[in-house]
Amino acid sequence: MKRSLLLLWAVAIASVASADDARRSGFDFMSPATQAMQRDDMQNPGMLWVQDGETVWNMKIGVRDKSCASCHGDATVSMRGVAARYPAYDAREGLPLTLARRIVICKQRNQWALAPPPESRELLSLESYVALQSRGLPIAPPDDPRLEPYRERGRQWFEQRMGQLNFACAQCHADNAGQRVGGSVIPQAHPTGYPIYRLEWQGLGSLERRLRNCMSGVRAEPFAFGSPEMTELALYLAQRAAGMRIETPAVRP
Repeated sequence: MKRSLLLLWAVAIASVASADDARRSGFDFMSPATQAMQRDDMQNPGMLWVQDGETVWNMKIGVRDKSCASCHGDATVSMRGVAARYPAYDAREGLPLTLARRIVICKQRNQWALAPPPESRELLSLESYVALQSRGLPIAPPDDPRLEPYRERGRQWFEQRMGQLNFACAQCHADNAGQRVGGSVIPQAHPTGYPIYRLEWQGLGSLERRLRNCMSGVRAEPFAFGSPEMTELALYLAQRAAGMRIETPAVRP
């Protein structure tokens, strides 16, 4: 009898370990109320930015008086699956681009318009509207050998200790995911829902804003918005989350 109980206990521990090893979205760690807020587009505050993004998509601007729709047509068709493939390599620029950077460059090239600044309402709205068209699709990083050195540097950034607290991303979000810090569950840091609405921010924010928050939290100098380091980290995180479903606009505490 004692041996059977020990065996059952060992099996239970193995089952918990197996569950902990599985990849999980930050959604799984939220309260039922916050999960319900994300599920319902009528309650999800991120949808306010999505609605603005649809307006921006169809708005003619710049010297050429063109809109995004002038070139790309109906976003629900032309943008389906696009966000799932970013960051991606841009041959003309000769480097990988995040979706936000791709939007900025597209505006500059085709509309001769001023670039919307990082974290601006215009850019976040347009990015969230484009990303919404891929909601429910799996993250699918491009199988492009040109991305490998950038992705590898992203992995190194993820595993490198930094700041006065001498922490690495991996220590929290890989080694201790599911544990608690200050009462909050540590997620696995999968970028499944960006741009996301954070209750803490009372607004929508990009992956780069979240990464900068983490760096500030360990008392490190945050990478600049749009920096190569940010793109490299985003590339690695996308590869790490490959196959997980896009939730944009996600809601988080």
